[in-house]
Amino acid sequence: MAEYNFREIEQKWQGYWKEKGTFKAEVDPNRPKFYSLDMFPYPSGAGLHVGHPLGYIASDIVSRFKMLKGFNVLHPMGYDSFGLPAEQYAIQTGQHPAITTEQNIARYTEQLKNIGFAFDWDREVRTSDPSYYKWTQWIFMQLFKSYYDLDTDKALSIESLVSRFEKEGNKNVKAVCDEDTPVFSAEDWKAFSEKEQQEMLLKYRLTFLAETTVNWCPALGTVLSNDEVKDGFSERGGHPVERKKMMQWSMRITAYADRLLQGLDKLDWSEPIKEMQRNWIGKSIGAEVLFDVKGSDKKIKVFTTRVDTIFGVTYLALAPESDLASELVTDDQRETAEAYIQVAKNRSERERMSDVKTISGAFTGSYAINPFNGEEIQIWVADYVLAGYGTGAVMAVPAHDERDYNFAKHFGLEIRQVIEGSMENGSFPGKGGLIINSGFISGLYMKDAMQKCIEFLEEKGIGKGKIQYRMRDAIFTRQRYWGEPLPVYFKDGLPYLMDEKDLPLVLPEVDKYLPTEDGEPPLGRATNWTYKISEGEYPLELSTMPGWAGSSWYFFRYMDPKNDQVFADKVKTDYWGAVDLYIGGSEHATGHLLYSRFWTKFLYDLGVVSIDEPFQKMINQGMIQGRSNFVYRIKGTNTFVSHGLKDQYDASAMHVDVNIVYNDQLNLEKFKAWRPDLADAEFILEEGKYICGAEVEKMSKSKYNVVNPDDIIERYGADTLRLYEMFLGPLEQFKPWNTNGIDGVYKFLRKLWNLYHTASGEFAVSNEKASKEELKALHKAIKKMEEDMANHSFNTSVSSFMICVNELTALKCNKKEVLEPLAVLISPYSPHISEELWALLGNSESITKAKFPEFKEEYLVESNFEYPVMINGKMRAKLDLPLSLAVPEIEKAAMADATVQKWLEGKAPKKVIIVPGKIINLVV
Repeated sequence: MAEYNFREIEQKWQGYWKEKGTFKAEVDPNRPKFYSLDMFPYPSGAGLHVGHPLGYIASDIVSRFKMLKGFNVLHPMGYDSFGLPAEQYAIQTGQHPAITTEQNIARYTEQLKNIGFAFDWDREVRTSDPSYYKWTQWIFMQLFKSYYDLDTDKALSIESLVSRFEKEGNKNVKAVCDEDTPVFSAEDWKAFSEKEQQEMLLKYRLTFLAETTVNWCPALGTVLSNDEVKDGFSERGGHPVERKKMMQWSMRITAYADRLLQGLDKLDWSEPIKEMQRNWIGKSIGAEVLFDVKGSDKKIKVFTTRVDTIFGVTYLALAPESDLASELVTDDQRETAEAYIQVAKNRSERERMSDVKTISGAFTGSYAINPFNGEEIQIWVADYVLAGYGTGAVMAVPAHDERDYNFAKHFGLEIRQVIEGSMENGSFPGKGGLIINSGFISGLYMKDAMQKCIEFLEEKGIGKGKIQYRMRDAIFTRQRYWGEPLPVYFKDGLPYLMDEKDLPLVLPEVDKYLPTEDGEPPLGRATNWTYKISEGEYPLELSTMPGWAGSSWYFFRYMDPKNDQVFADKVKTDYWGAVDLYIGGSEHATGHLLYSRFWTKFLYDLGVVSIDEPFQKMINQGMIQGRSNFVYRIKGTNTFVSHGLKDQYDASAMHVDVNIVYNDQLNLEKFKAWRPDLADAEFILEEGKYICGAEVEKMSKSKYNVVNPDDIIERYGADTLRLYEMFLGPLEQFKPWNTNGIDGVYKFLRKLWNLYHTASGEFAVSNEKASKEELKALHKAIKKMEEDMANHSFNTSVSSFMICVNELTALKCNKKEVLEPLAVLISPYSPHISEELWALLGNSESITKAKFPEFKEEYLVESNFEYPVMINGKMRAKLDLPLSLAVPEIEKAAMADATVQKWLEGKAPKKVIIVPGKIINLVV
């Protein structure tokens, strides 16, 4: 049998690709482009496990396929290298995060290169590299220098806004700005001091500094995103998190809310991901209403999508974080209400939204006045109201909203029906019924009633019609060290931008990576962290950018990664355009994907790129789950009983390292060497073996079910790993990793190798003409792969390769006419073995320069048909006959067949029924 030496072959071709620059991509207007991209990884110290490369393998297959189809392919890789884990390690060890990050990147790069990806490594980017984050800082500066103009529906320069202020004030300016922005004239503007002007401009800038409610983690000394908080504790370390107000930089992503919604319609993304974004943006059409507070000059602003139900309001509910919540608490309610507010405001918004069963709240003691009927209504604090949505206040209509209803029932508050319909069995009429018990809008239907209410609000000056978005402006700073410094200094307490020529603003050295003793961020430890200009020296911003900053534009930098003059040359961004295929996890649906779309639309408004959507086609790969193994320790002993016998003993399950288990059989010696406490372990075996239990779980170190791709590559080769990951099932589905099944894929590659070799290992491919059957086997596989690539169905192509190779093996095919295109066909999946076979076939260039084999339908058109011959209703024979034969010729061939004659026993059939291409039926 021929030897398939995968280690030698894979090392050889990975060296060749590097030496020849096989995957180097350049702008080529004469060829169609294809931009294939993976969500770049955060390089953790653990390195890759076999679940991580799943999406990378899929995008690599598509990239190689597109090369064979004549496309100019851009397929880069880089690292999202700023992040909290490296900083936490630095805090624990005192080692600079850059050192840890560099070590982790080196490990990741080595592992990725071992898998044989067609990455253009010359284009590698790292978000923590100053030459990269120089341009992240530059984009921040452009956002600071821009505002969103509603007349043109795009971002414009803040200088143009200042010009308008100088000429006409802001009365006629339609722009996205803070809610409390006052109206002023041109004369007012000119009379403002520089400080007053800058404060006013902050109300318009697309990135701005404002007091914001954040998730503050004292133990980590930083603000956390909602994704980093679970049940009131930090996801990393499990530290308590509290909601508090802090001065923070924010991005005015809400300015782009409508464009972000509309843009989804033209994207080739899965509907669930689009829906997640639509829900996150949360466009609502409704009205804003001002409620007076009895005995106070305070007013409560409420946004509602159902202002037509305002006569059914029986209480107002405030978010615990609301300033008004504390201010409106009366002395007789203070102890109860303030205790409730303290607890409730520290529950995360996500937790409060998902926990619909717990009903809690506290009466403030104050009352609001319904502006439509003058009724006094109680003001409560309730944690089902979120500060981050609407105005942080809800006009509660218990008869027509389930959460309001449950709250009112729990606290014994009035439930007043104002929409016609049955209230029985927990029904909440309100979608389209007639308005009742509602003064001047009684007898109207919803649409007309809403219009009447809005007219009333605007006429009285107590509200207006409004479009509201659930999405909030994105908090843009973290009180951490290991992130991009903001290119901002402070003069008179107000932010100003550094000069662009002074970029990048590089992270300074600090003695520790912790907040200072007085609570300032770690950059507060830096000496001379100031910015010098002609008029003086000013303090720099102490917070850094969040993790999503660098990942919101990296796909542009890949197009021109070494440019130090611009973030990316426009000729190159125009050529490469949008990413044609983006593969990554669905967990980024409402974070990275939204921010990337926002920044792309902003850069489009600036005119520096020609696309306003970054990712045209996106696939979310499923997760490869771990397959855990278990041993069973008899309680109170160091004796382990095999799985099949465990029920006979009082034994408890214990996770065991899957890497010392093969086909569920435990390697006893490796087990005893695994941990010191197991050195004297004893075993109760079944049929001389220790069989482990197994269960599918998330792959994690704590479950000892992490499989390192290096181990698989060492044992079976990278081509086997690539094929097997695709063979596990559809890319989008979750599927368990089971090393037990990998043998079949490895045997397939050896069988492929053997097609090109004699039994003694000699390369032997014939120039003889291929047979019809051989060409049919090949072209079935070509057709299937073409279809699968169009549908991104990678697993079924692997099956078709196996069928093809089995058929060719049975036919003893060694024809170059078949085996040369077969190597090309399989090369996107298993590039190393394909390159080797291609070279053995006499080709001097890489197989990536070959042309994908053309499918020819003629090879699948059958010229013969195997007729079943039925005699008195039972099949007695089969006849392989040309499909071109006429009925008389078919009958003649049947009657001449020896098997048919045996069953006829010399008798002539009474009846002959022949359906060409179907059946021969003889009745005796």
